[in-house]
Amino acid sequence: MVNSQVTGPRSCAGCGGRIADRFLLFSMERYWHTRCLKCSCCQAQLGEIGTTCYSKGGMILCRNDYIRLFGHSGACSACGQSIPASEMVMRAQGNVYHLKCFTCATCRNRLVPGDRFHYVNGTIFCEHDRPGGALLSSHLPPLQSSTVLPDQKVC
Repeated sequence: MVNSQVTGPRSCAGCGGRIADRFLLFSMERYWHTRCLKCSCCQAQLGEIGTTCYSKGGMILCRNDYIRLFGHSGACSACGQSIPASEMVMRAQGNVYHLKCFTCATCRNRLVPGDRFHYVNGTIFCEHDRPGGALLSSHLPPLQSSTVLPDQKVC
């Protein structure tokens, strides 16, 4: 994202209006009024909150929303491959996974929405295979237990 002085008439990619302002933004090969380049999720004016913006799946995002939706790298925490913006994902402790990669480390069964799982030192276990599961008495709650919920990449 580059903040430039206007040298000739330009049209804003956001509102379509003529840019007559002294300053404009150039991002994603298009020109923008400073007030029009906004995060698709939180509506923050991107020129005011930093010098970078992210684009994925037709959305323009601030850094925080990009990380919230796609993780730090935009890649699956299990296989390291890119996650398309249109794909549903699973999340655990701030990590993002392809649906097919969200599996128990012991039995390799895929976990689906509604399944209980345990996240121990960065590793996912199903309810049956959790480490030390047989040692816990039935009245003690699991230490790190979560219910899997699908995370649609919407704001």
